[in-house]
Amino acid sequence: MSYHNYLEAKANLMLGKPVIKGTRITVEIVLKKMAEGATIGDIKTMYPELTSEQIQACIAYAYDVVANEAFLNDVA
Repeated sequence: MSYHNYLEAKANLMLGKPVIKGTRITVEIVLKKMAEGATIGDIKTMYPELTSEQIQACIAYAYDVVANEAFLNDVA
């Protein structure tokens, strides 16, 4: 899935955080709800304007960010 078709980030919208295109719903809030245990169905109930594909795009974006970061363990 190409999340670029569903997400955008603009400096003048939600402080530049990635949002679902055409909304003010941030990827962050979708991921937070899922981390709290919400399902895709729950999120669609909370935000009826969203599609499953848009929510999956948030997950794909998060995967891409994590896949391309380095995690450094504390060395003590």
